[in-house]
Amino acid sequence: MKKILALCMVVMALVGCVAASAAPKGKLEQVIKRGELLVGTTGDYKPMSYLDKETGKYEGFDTEAVTLLADALGVKVKFVPTTWPNLTKDTMDGKFDVAMCGITRTFARQKLMDLSHGYLKFGKTVLVSKANAGRFTSLEAIDQPGVRVMVNPGGTNEKFARENLKNVTILVHQQNAEIPALIGEGKADVMITETMEARRYVRDNAKLAAPLVDEPFTKNNFGLLMKKGDQEFLNFVNMWMEEMEFNGTFEKLENKYIK
Repeated sequence: MKKILALCMVVMALVGCVAASAAPKGKLEQVIKRGELLVGTTGDYKPMSYLDKETGKYEGFDTEAVTLLADALGVKVKFVPTTWPNLTKDTMDGKFDVAMCGITRTFARQKLMDLSHGYLKFGKTVLVSKANAGRFTSLEAIDQPGVRVMVNPGGTNEKFARENLKNVTILVHQQNAEIPALIGEGKADVMITETMEARRYVRDNAKLAAPLVDEPFTKNNFGLLMKKGDQEFLNFVNMWMEEMEFNGTFEKLENKYIK
């Protein structure tokens, strides 16, 4: 009987070892073993993350920054397309390791997912045609019957417009990157956007103006978005972000892509 009991204990110990070895690894170990960091991006938010249709490559502040995160991990970066309406679902479904494409830190997102430390202070503002710069000088001046406000679907721009503009006509356009040109062409009067995007498009398009860029309606930070539950991986991302701030890398990227 003792021999049988001892044998059972050995078998149980072996089963335990096999189970432990088969247990799911943490995200940090998974990424390093895979050799790739999977990055979710909408690719429609200049200057943060923008897909150049001619080259087929992503560019922008976040694109370069997240490549540096991959370098810190010792792996390559692989971009995984997503959309603003699907961003939450794709993150929670684990379609990528992180999402970094001008994502606003919000309590609603934090409840469902993990968000990194914030980076780049910004706020909601408007992009208008240069001819309308003197007309739209406040939220009250914008919130008038007949004013056409264009937003991309599913993100915080649409949320802000619907919560704060009750008298305008809201036009939802699927491709965020196309909206500034449509504003310049007069297809809509106002685009709700962030100060980062507004500054870049005014710099690139002489038809556009951002009359309230220095007086944003809100104050926020961007953050990296991740599936909830892996504190070790979140700690690594946050430490990397702190180093980027300390060594001036984020400031250099801001000067390159935004200012």
